[in-house]
Amino acid sequence: MKVKRLLPVCVTLLAAAAAVCWVLFFEKARVYGHSMEPVLKDGQTVLVDKLAYRLGEPERFDVIVFRDRREEGRYYMKRIVGLPGETVQIADGRVTIDGVLLEEPSEREEIRDARRASEPIVLGESEYFVLGDNRNGSSDSRDSDIGNVSAEQIIGRVVFWP
Repeated sequence: MKVKRLLPVCVTLLAAAAAVCWVLFFEKARVYGHSMEPVLKDGQTVLVDKLAYRLGEPERFDVIVFRDRREEGRYYMKRIVGLPGETVQIADGRVTIDGVLLEEPSEREEIRDARRASEPIVLGESEYFVLGDNRNGSSDSRDSDIGNVSAEQIIGRVVFWP
């Protein structure tokens, strides 16, 4: 008899705990602009896992959301290509890591403007180099106003898009 009374309470507590975890660890974000096309499109909504990098480290090719270091309330969504301690350069339209051509999981167009990455960029111990998937239509780590992304700027990893 007591078990039947406790069941609704347990279900309610479990649902409340799941809702709190959802709010604390996940966030919806909207894609603005065309810098992540063709993977992510302007206006699309994605799910960001805010817990991912508290439990582990960002990995190459993760799509992340990070804060602009200059403007409060401004965020970017880009793909990690360079990891802490690596040297990143764009030469002949291609990304190299420590002098070796980056093998990307999908075909990318040749990068027309390397900007600051035309010279080797050495990443610090908690810095990442990020690029938009639309390499010729993206503001990213090649630009001095965005630059290398520190671990403290990263909000989370994009884990789902429809």
